[in-house]
Amino acid sequence: MRAPQALLLCSSLAVLFQPGSCQPYLRLRPSPSDNLPIKDIIEHPDPEYDPKEQDLDDRTLRKKLGSNFDPAFMSVVAPAQVNLSSPDPLHRFKVPGPLPSELKKLELGETPYGARLKMGKKARRKFLQWLWAYTYCPVLYTWKDLGIRFWPRYIKEGNCFAEKSCSFPEGMYCKPVKSVTKTFLRWYCQGWSRQKYCTWIPVQYPVISECKCSC
Repeated sequence: MRAPQALLLCSSLAVLFQPGSCQPYLRLRPSPSDNLPIKDIIEHPDPEYDPKEQDLDDRTLRKKLGSNFDPAFMSVVAPAQVNLSSPDPLHRFKVPGPLPSELKKLELGETPYGARLKMGKKARRKFLQWLWAYTYCPVLYTWKDLGIRFWPRYIKEGNCFAEKSCSFPEGMYCKPVKSVTKTFLRWYCQGWSRQKYCTWIPVQYPVISECKCSC
């Protein structure tokens, strides 16, 4: 299943430097993709293109980012890695919440032998709750280090659990269906050697916000 075009929130920009530059291309952000999470940016290792200590003043950068600073998904310092979401495969057997409307309307149909499957209301409710727990796809969050050229440096990134099939019978897997966009600051340099000019610019970073069992 292709992700909706609305998910293509992240564009790519590349700056072409003059011949002889030690940094021919500087990728500001990942390329558009139907696949989430987005791929890591391949950074040029030259420390000359890193922000210096005076460029990392917390008060100045917070003011520049303004209301886009979201402490629930961003951190200036390395957060303690805690169990934000359990990747335990048995998570799907835990009741995730109310039954979705599509499951409530589900027709259980006939058996392979043509007989109509009869089930009491209580048994049907329990079966649908089990089915909902089995096919439920939570978003698993972990903190990710974006590197010194992003501020805030750490983002709480969402992923879909896809180690086992989420369908019955098997064949479907948890995949991202929605994302939200978080605005970060990206250290951006133009030019080369002593002629270069660097500054912080805002860039958007998509974070998976919903996963769904699909083909």
